[in-house]
Amino acid sequence: MSPEQLKSLGVDEKWYEPLVATFVKYGISTTKRQAAFLGQCMHESNNFKTLEENLHYSANALMRVWPSRFPDHDTADKYANNPEKIANKVYAGRMGNTEDGEGFKYRGRGVLQLTGKDEYLFCGTSLGIDTISNPDIILEPKWACISAGWFWNKKNLNSCADAGDIKEMTRRINGGMNGYDERVAKIAAAQKALDTY
Repeated sequence: MSPEQLKSLGVDEKWYEPLVATFVKYGISTTKRQAAFLGQCMHESNNFKTLEENLHYSANALMRVWPSRFPDHDTADKYANNPEKIANKVYAGRMGNTEDGEGFKYRGRGVLQLTGKDEYLFCGTSLGIDTISNPDIILEPKWACISAGWFWNKKNLNSCADAGDIKEMTRRINGGMNGYDERVAKIAAAQKALDTY
């Protein structure tokens, strides 16, 4: 991968060195693997521009996304458009979050959105950085990429890339098929860029 290839995908060149370091560290060593990683990350982060989970949900969106937590308008209205309050409700008591405020503190960050205290702890321990007292470190390009590589490796996504299994890769990243068509298109665009330049 070159800076020109990255630029052709609409990704700022400041991401070049962090991406190369991530590819080396986690064996993302073929153009097929790199295209899959880039395409999935581009989808998840709006082309590496959004590194923090967007929790600005309307009442209707809350009921649609988390129907068990927001079963009616009265409940949803109390949380609508309040990201901190939403995160503390939907992430409370799960993913290692045990104390008040940890849902928001350990909300999704990075290009593949580390989420929950456990994931921050395991990733930070693996990388030798303190993500527990400083979760915002994952917003820095270096750690936003490396943490994505850590997640990629943990979920064994190189094998999905090798097999061309975008559906399974998407399931492992997202838990479902959200944005599947866009993911496929972005992976194809990344593959074309890597093959062309």
